Amino acid sequence: MLNQIISFSVRQKFVALSLVILMAVAGYFSLIQLPINSLPDVTPVQVLVITKAGRFSPFDVEKLVSYPIETAMNGLPKVKQVRSTSQFALSAVTIEFEEGTDIYFARQMVSQRLQSISSDLPPDVSAPQLGPISTALGEIYQYAVRGENKSLTELREIQDWIIAPQLKVVKGVTEINSFGGFVKQYEVVVSPEKIRTYGIGIKEITDAIANNNSVSGGNFLEHNREQYIIRGYGQINKPEDIRNIIIRSINNKPVYIKDIADVVVSTQIRQGGVTQDGKGEIVSGIVMMLRGGNGRQVIAEIEDKIEVINKSLPDGVQIEKFYDQSDLIDRTTATISTNLLEGGFLVIVVLLLLLGEISGALIVAAVIPFSMLFAFIGMREFGLAANLMSLGAIDFGMVVDGSVVMIENIVHRLQKNKGENTDDVVISASRQVVRPIFFGVLIILMVYVPIMTFSGMEGILYRPMAITVAAAVLGSLLLALIFVPAISSIIFRKGVKVRRNYLIDWIKPRYYSGLDKNLDRRKFVSISAAVIFGLSMIVMSRLGTEFLPELDEGSILVEQVRMPSVTLKESMDNANWLGGKL
Repeated sequence: MLNQIISFSVRQKFVALSLVILMAVAGYFSLIQLPINSLPDVTPVQVLVITKAGRFSPFDVEKLVSYPIETAMNGLPKVKQVRSTSQFALSAVTIEFEEGTDIYFARQMVSQRLQSISSDLPPDVSAPQLGPISTALGEIYQYAVRGENKSLTELREIQDWIIAPQLKVVKGVTEINSFGGFVKQYEVVVSPEKIRTYGIGIKEITDAIANNNSVSGGNFLEHNREQYIIRGYGQINKPEDIRNIIIRSINNKPVYIKDIADVVVSTQIRQGGVTQDGKGEIVSGIVMMLRGGNGRQVIAEIEDKIEVINKSLPDGVQIEKFYDQSDLIDRTTATISTNLLEGGFLVIVVLLLLLGEISGALIVAAVIPFSMLFAFIGMREFGLAANLMSLGAIDFGMVVDGSVVMIENIVHRLQKNKGENTDDVVISASRQVVRPIFFGVLIILMVYVPIMTFSGMEGILYRPMAITVAAAVLGSLLLALIFVPAISSIIFRKGVKVRRNYLIDWIKPRYYSGLDKNLDRRKFVSISAAVIFGLSMIVMSRLGTEFLPELDEGSILVEQVRMPSVTLKESMDNANWLGGKL
């Protein structure tokens, strides 16, 4: 089989080279479609359930909201762990599923179970909502909304009703989280004396407001050969609409909201805020990327969309970016590119020095980019992303190993068999070493098979690396069998000039002399090797270890730990002071 492949590659060299070019084109298109991120996302498959719990204390939230949801989720298929966080007026339950579970299947199961337990929750609790389909690395873009002569309430209104809806349409964006400012609301300030006089309860007031804040349809009406749509419109648009709502009639006289309460425009009670550079509060937004998205592409589309949004905002209002992951992604990819280019350059230099044949060295060097393109095809088929872990482990020494052996033997045989048919010599030389090359590459591939079977966190981290390296090595094998013989039969058509390799001539006698001496002192050499191995193991045991490669984003994170009872105003003042000092 291997001999037939080599014969076909040399006899039908243009067909073989066309196949290599097609593979390179497929690899290029796979590359431009690969998601590009800084690091592999190790976040497990999980679904977040968020429930707004009115004004309940953390203890009551845990008892009345979090616990019932946790209990219900434990019975779902493929659930690995359920945990919750209960805060004032907020419950967050995280359901973690087994590795490999489809995220959309998991969300569907959770959604169905939530419908069955909604009646078990207190009436004042909002309906549980599923969190975004994102991960810890999904916070890819953060921005501030600034505006001259605009209050924080107005800026927050612009963020919630103009900016966020438009950013959500960007492909790859799953949610926009708004922070800072004040959320506008209509507040009904009830007079205790007046409701006592009229005998009206708070629930009666809330029911009256709810019943008078709706839209209904009344079919249509035909009149004078025209059709009119009947529409019942009762939505509240201004405080005056609330004031004129009738609560009940007493002695045939309507009692309005304005009779027992005052309606004012106010803001919701908040539990957090945002400051920047010690210059006071701002309104900000965080863009969450869809799980598995292409970070660089999504950020580029967000930037384009923000340019469009800025043109539609009120005068003096602008979106200002203060963080995005593109810097980290670019820095990571630059590191990978630099390492790959430096490695490729060193390989080419060594080949030129040791082979002594420029054409042969360039043929082997060409195997490097072609093998990388083949690796991109494998990454795309397995759904992998290009990041520091998947691409950083590629070793060009392994990639060119088979091609070096192949081209060295071809050059040697062509020098030795001058005058013979070039194609026949190339086929004979290639067949002579094809079996060692094949089994050598096969052994390398077998080393990575156990890594491909990893599961859990280890699998997420190291399986992409193993698949990428295996694909690159497999591509190098195909190139050694197809590309190298075919291109050699073309380039060396006129034969190979015999050149003296001074470096090899200098190394050979010293190597032979050292080999003879070491063979005469087998015990000493064996003991020395064992001692060196033992010392290296001791040194290795003292080396530091880390979970992931260290990446410097160029930022410093300063955290302040305060008492749980501290007020929001005190926290904001402290953060603003610290920001000014920094």
